[in-house]
Amino acid sequence: MNCLAGIAPAGAGPAELHAVFVENLRYAAAALSKQAIQIISEVGSENLFVQYDIYHMQIMEGDLAPTMKKNLDHIAHIQLADNPGRNEPGTGEINYPFLFRYLDEIGYRGSIGCEYKPKTTTMEGFGWYEPHTVDA
Repeated sequence: MNCLAGIAPAGAGPAELHAVFVENLRYAAAALSKQAIQIISEVGSENLFVQYDIYHMQIMEGDLAPTMKKNLDHIAHIQLADNPGRNEPGTGEINYPFLFRYLDEIGYRGSIGCEYKPKTTTMEGFGWYEPHTVDA
């Protein structure tokens, strides 16, 4: 779940907006304190999935490959950035060549999105992509 602040109502001041946002995030954090997979199972919907954020999962718990495999049926979108620095793949500690091959091996068919800050320029930041593409 991405928690966005939204559009400020007319006449609301910055302090009020901040307080409401903090209160809403506290509420959401308490309500969602269980694991996402458990919540998805309880909801029982065929169109509710996890967005697996490789960058954050590496920071929070590591063990990326086994976690993705264990939860594969519940993941429909993978988001990536390298760690440290939240830069493009190949600039940090995450072994992206391995992870891309592994996702193919375990049968992942969802989307992969990028949310990184290019370490240098935007165009140079795309250099990681071509070596990981496969001709159809």
